[in-house]
This record gives sequence, structure tokens and C-alpha cells, in this order.
Amino acid sequence: MIAPTESSALGRSGRAGLDTDQGRPAGTAYTQPMQARPSLIADHTLVTTRLKDLTRAGASPLRRARVLILLDGATATAFAAALACAIDALATGKEFWGWLVLLVVATVARGVMAKLAGEAGARAAAVIKTLARADAASALAARKPGGALSSGDATTAVVEGVEALDGHVSRFLPARFAAAATPLALIVVAAFASPIAAAILLGALLPFIIAMALAGTAAAAESRAQFAALERLSGLFLDRVRALPVVLAFQAEQRITRDLARSADELASRTIRVLRVAFFSSGALEFFAALSVALVAVYCGFNLLRLLPFPVPEQLDLKRAFFVLALAPEVYLPMRRLAAAYHDRQAAEAATASLIALPRSEPRPAAPTFAAPPKIRFSGVTIRYPEADAAVLEDFDLEVPAGKIVALLGHSGSGKTSLLNLLLDLAPLSAGGVLVDGRPLAELGALSGQVAWAGQHPLITPGSIADNIALAHRVATRAQIEAAAERVGLSGALAARVGGLDAWLDERGSGLSGGERRRLSLARAILKPAPILLMDEPTANLDAAAEIELLDAIREAARGRTTLIATHSQAVADLADHVVRLA
Repeated sequence: MIAPTESSALGRSGRAGLDTDQGRPAGTAYTQPMQARPSLIADHTLVTTRLKDLTRAGASPLRRARVLILLDGATATAFAAALACAIDALATGKEFWGWLVLLVVATVARGVMAKLAGEAGARAAAVIKTLARADAASALAARKPGGALSSGDATTAVVEGVEALDGHVSRFLPARFAAAATPLALIVVAAFASPIAAAILLGALLPFIIAMALAGTAAAAESRAQFAALERLSGLFLDRVRALPVVLAFQAEQRITRDLARSADELASRTIRVLRVAFFSSGALEFFAALSVALVAVYCGFNLLRLLPFPVPEQLDLKRAFFVLALAPEVYLPMRRLAAAYHDRQAAEAATASLIALPRSEPRPAAPTFAAPPKIRFSGVTIRYPEADAAVLEDFDLEVPAGKIVALLGHSGSGKTSLLNLLLDLAPLSAGGVLVDGRPLAELGALSGQVAWAGQHPLITPGSIADNIALAHRVATRAQIEAAAERVGLSGALAARVGGLDAWLDERGSGLSGGERRRLSLARAILKPAPILLMDEPTANLDAAAEIELLDAIREAARGRTTLIATHSQAVADLADHVVRLA
């Protein structure tokens, strides 16, 4: 067999068994411009609509948060009034202890309101993230093989994208509501004490809002670029981890390290740009807020001292002056909170664009149920992975009789595993057709419920051996699990193990030999009441003695099912009713 070149081994997605990022050589750095790829670009209106749809799921806790924010504005008014009256009473020698009590109560109430509003926002965010993650996971589970979306993009969308919704829901939405309602309400309240001061506060809102809009526009562009950089780095890292054995084989560690470092530096640079915009916008907003409060303070001070250089239709006393002065910072506080949370909105919009870009499959019919083992026919089947050099299989014909065993023999890369994956909707059907009991595969629902699988790398999950055997058939009884273990010859190994079936395994299956892993996989397949059995290299990497011991278990697992086995082993092929050799 010809050894692959470095670029072909690293860059051939699917055919070489490595999911590199859509066929790009693993040593290639991301050099395209820092912008969202076409697959992740979504119309802004569509993004906004999707965010609104998600927000409706958390409407109840969000309403509570908004009510609490309005109450916070009321307690702010009470705090300003209590402070003004306490200072006035102290200056005039009147009783002021009652006002001090009200001041303390208002302060405590504000803290309680802020805590409860934060908790309500967090509950709303949890509900919405759960819904978004379930929707994204469903879209990925139903995506067709050979799609344009890479695993790195998908992982970033489901993990980072969903988490980016948290700040939008828990912080930005309540802050936006508060910024829309509270400042005007407080200005109206301030107008009862000083119309001129209220006019100053209202006039200063205009440059404040303009500064927020300009900063928000800049932050939006930088946030989208930063999220795209994060997706690129995630895709690159996942790609290289999957190709790690090949990277080590070709001693490409230093080049891969440089590529990862370069992409990480680009992400850091984008993140710094986002922070730079955020700091600039915060500085501008703080300037206008401080300027407006200073103008109110100057006006109130000169009015009290009767030193205004122009006539005004009001004469303030100490109580009203302190009330307006204490209320002035509260007018801009919601706007400042909104500015601080505005980046959360931009991050959520960028993340929602990636969630929208996840592939949505057409509704599929209900999964079929076969009363007896079905006949499977492959007619003119061609399997071609995206950007592969050639088709894995081309114009392939095969009929698997009902209840029989068919073995597929062939060298690595001949398409044995791809043929099995085709039945599980994990490989693209580029041409031809597959009939199961005379029905086209495309018209059937997912066959996974009717298929028992035994692969060369069995999935092991943290849990007991019994839990892992029953992974594909959770309703199995203890007696059924024990019977399946005995039928594949696991009883001896379990008897020698502390705990037997209840022995605990980690996710790597530590403590299980290669043969025991294969027997566990076969026991899982036997336990699942499925009429179709697919096996992928069930004896690979086992010595001759272990393989011979496993043959009876394979024969037992295949009994009474339509079975398709991909193997290099002639001994396994000898168990089959028919043997097909792939070139």
C-alpha cells in the first residue's frame, strides 16, 4: 500500500478518516480576512427575530425583572427625598431621625431589588439557553453528512454561541427596559422640584444617546469579527487534535504549534479591539454623565447663592436643591448600565447568526419498524466526501439477503466503513439508491433505532459495566444484561473482576482489555432488539487467539439478523454467508 503524503493524510476529510476542516491541509493557517464566513452570515432582521423568539420563552422571569427595575427607580426617588429632607432638617435644627431611617430603608430596598432583578434575569437566561441549546443540538443531530459546516464551527455555535445569550438576556434586556423608562420618569419627578434642572438633565440626554449609538455601531462590527476569530480558532484546534496521530507521524508539531499560536494571537488582537471600543464608549458616556451632573450642581449652587447671571422663574431652597442634585446621577445610571451591557447584545447577535446558520433538515417520517430482518439492496451507490480527491465508492451494487451475513473485505480506504455509515445517515449518498425491504432509504426515517452497532472503537461512558452494556437499550432488565454478557463470553472476565457487572468504568474504559471491549460492544449489540446488525472491524488489532475466542460471540450476535460486517480478517469473513471484496 502506498504511504500517503503529508498533505493528503492531513487534508482528506472523511476518506482518510480525519475530519479536517473541509479538506484543508492540517498545516495550513487561517489566512482569509477576518470576517464572518458565508455559512455564518445571517440577515440582521433574521437575527433580531430569532432573538425575540427565544426571549419569549423567558417572558415570565423577564417581566419580574422589569417590575423590580421600575421599583428600583421608585426607591431611588425615595432615597433622594430622604437625603434631601435629612440634610434640610439637620441644617434647620429639626428632627431628622425619621428621615435617616427612611434613607436606610431605601438603601436596603435598592440592594434587595437589584438582587431579585439579577436572579430573575438569570432564570430567564437559563430557560432561553436551554431552549437554544436543545434546538442547536437537534439541528446538528439531523444535519446531513458532507455539509459545509465544519465540526469546529458547530462546536463553537453550540457551546460559545449559546452561552453568549446569557448576558443579552440577564443584563442587556433588563438594562434596555430600565434605560427606556426610568430616566424620563426621574426627570419628570425632578421637574416638580426644579423645572430648570430637569430641562438640563433632559438636554444632556441627547449627546449621551448619540455617543451610545456611535459606540454601539463600532462595537457591533468588532464583536462580529471577534466571534468569527473564535470560531476559526476552535475549528483549527479541533481539526489538529483529531489529526494528532498524523501530525506526530510526520513530525509537524512545530508548524502546527505556530499555526495555533498565530490564530490565538489574532483572537487576542480582536478581543483587545472589542475592549478598546468598550473602554472608549464607557469614557465618553461617563464624561457626558459627569458633565450633566456638574451642570445641575452649578445651577443649584448658584441659585441657592443668588448668583445666577441671568433671571430664572424659580428660587430653590436647600431641600429642593439637594433632592435634584441627589436624583441627577440616578437619571443616567440606567443609561450607563445599558452601555456596560451593550457588548452583551453584540455578542449575542454574532452568536445567534452562527446558531441560525446551523443546518436544518427537512422533517423526516417516523422511524420504521421491521417485524422481521429486512433485505437491503445497494444500487449504483456512489459515496463522495466534500473536496475528496475521488469517490470512496462508485456505482456500487450489493444485495444483502434478509437474515443473512455479508462480509465486506478490502484494504483501508476502500469504502467498507463508509458503506456502513451510509445506512446510519453518516455518509453522503452522492448517486444511486439504497432500498430497505423495498423502501428507499431517503423515504425512511432514521434507521438508528433499528440498527445494532458493534465498532472497532466501542463507546465507553462513565458508569458500571452493566450500564455500558445497556447503553443502546436502557429498559433492559438485569437478567437480560447478564444473559447478553454470558452469550459473548464476558462471564469469566466479570467473575474475576471486583464488582462484576457493577464494576465502575471511566470514559476510557480503563481496566478493560481490547478483547473485553469488543465483547462488551457485541453484548450491547445482542441486547438491543434490532433486526439489522452492523459491525466495523470487530476483531481489528487483536491477536490470533483473542480473535478466535471472539468468533463465537460474533456469530451469536448476528443470529437472526441482517448483518453487514466490514473486516480485514479472513477468519471473520468465513462466518459470512456471502463475501464481497472491495477494490
